[in-house]
Amino acid sequence: MHGTALSIETTSFEVEFGAEASVLGGAGRVTRLALPWLGGTRTERLFRGARWAGESDGFQLWETDGLRIGATVQAVGTSLRRTTREVYERLLRASVGWPLYRVWNYVPGINDTADGGENYHVFCEGRAEAFEALHGSGFERALPAASAVGSDGSALATVFVAGRATPRHLENPEQVPAYEYPREHGPRPPSFSRATVAQTQSGRRLVFVSGTAAIKGHATIAAGDLDAQLDCTLDNLRLISRAASLGDALGAEASTARHFKVYLRDPATYRRVRDRLEAEFVQASDHVTYLQAEVCRAALEVEIEATLVGR
Repeated sequence: MHGTALSIETTSFEVEFGAEASVLGGAGRVTRLALPWLGGTRTERLFRGARWAGESDGFQLWETDGLRIGATVQAVGTSLRRTTREVYERLLRASVGWPLYRVWNYVPGINDTADGGENYHVFCEGRAEAFEALHGSGFERALPAASAVGSDGSALATVFVAGRATPRHLENPEQVPAYEYPREHGPRPPSFSRATVAQTQSGRRLVFVSGTAAIKGHATIAAGDLDAQLDCTLDNLRLISRAASLGDALGAEASTARHFKVYLRDPATYRRVRDRLEAEFVQASDHVTYLQAEVCRAALEVEIEATLVGR
């Protein structure tokens, strides 16, 4: 019994990519997500000290240094909109009293059409309905950094990070806030901020940068041109870096553990994108995961996100 308790206590929250189906890990096990892994770091360990904290509202929970981490996987069934709203209602209950810092969403068939619209738009409807039901018409002020990309299988997987400290949510000055997008991008705009800055209980700085792609204003840039979209994406990351008071390089000069995920629509572009990012943006000490995934707009070829954890 003592050996089992020690194993649970010392096992951090970990996510492994490349699974055939998304499966929750639970205490002492790795959560596996159904996104094809292309290269780089296969198992993501953002918070190595996180300890198993049980379950709440269908979310498995871990806690460390004033942070709460939650994960769930739910079969979509007949309605992605209803499933998304249910997942987010449960998420908001599981994080009550803990302001949200970051949410990752892995949406099956994100660019497919169902429920009377594109799956991403339907997902955004369900998510917005859940936030609005809790926070009312001004819910945008509470929106954390987030991303939503496609996944294999038929289940919606959602992971969140919340904390005790009050966060600061940031926007890109050259992009319309996602929650203010016009109706051409769907009946309800996406519910997220471009980045969130917070601190752990011990004072370590956290910066969560949402999935970032080739969008200026609210328009897609350079459809069909991977290199031009990378140019725009990296420019947007630099703008967010400045907004977070990190200079132009997202904390590359600071004592910070940097974790990146790079989502590529076409797996054949992996080496080309990797070589360019290694030459221009990421460092040898960074944790970089390359995944094949559809991103929120069919015209976008690449999306990059970042999580910075102060040492």
